[in-house]
Amino acid sequence: MNSNLLFDFTVDKENKTVHIKREFDAPHDLVWDAFTQPELLDQWWAPAPYLSKTKKMDFKVGGRRFYAMVSPEGEEIGWQIQDFTSISPKTNFKYFSVFADKDENPHLPGSNWDLTFSEHNGITKVFITIYNDSLERMERMIEMGFKEGFTATLKNLENLLAALSQQ
Repeated sequence: MNSNLLFDFTVDKENKTVHIKREFDAPHDLVWDAFTQPELLDQWWAPAPYLSKTKKMDFKVGGRRFYAMVSPEGEEIGWQIQDFTSISPKTNFKYFSVFADKDENPHLPGSNWDLTFSEHNGITKVFITIYNDSLERMERMIEMGFKEGFTATLKNLENLLAALSQQ
């Protein structure tokens, strides 16, 4: 297991963006699948002690993932919509992300996510850029602990990939 993996989290207030670079000691296809298959996403896409629960997902341009964060008590909170806007298989996908209620009514504004995947010598790099509709939304996201929560979430992914690579 490589312990010197890149992790960089940068906030660019001028352009209302967050840039995340993260390396994983796992095959490219496995990392791609972890980001695009609901049965894998639900195993890592939430900071502990919360879990992710996908209600529906259709990974195609024009498709949607609709999911909730689930508390340790089983309460479904933090509903979110991801509307897929672009997919280049195995290399990149983009989606519009917005909070919602349990009936899929969006709570605007949202943000546009752009995820790019590459592999070199068995290390898969994921580059994520999050474009926010407003500086206020981005600042609120950061104040709510997004960096800490997403860092923990990506650690969950690292652990899942290690376990899956051992199988």
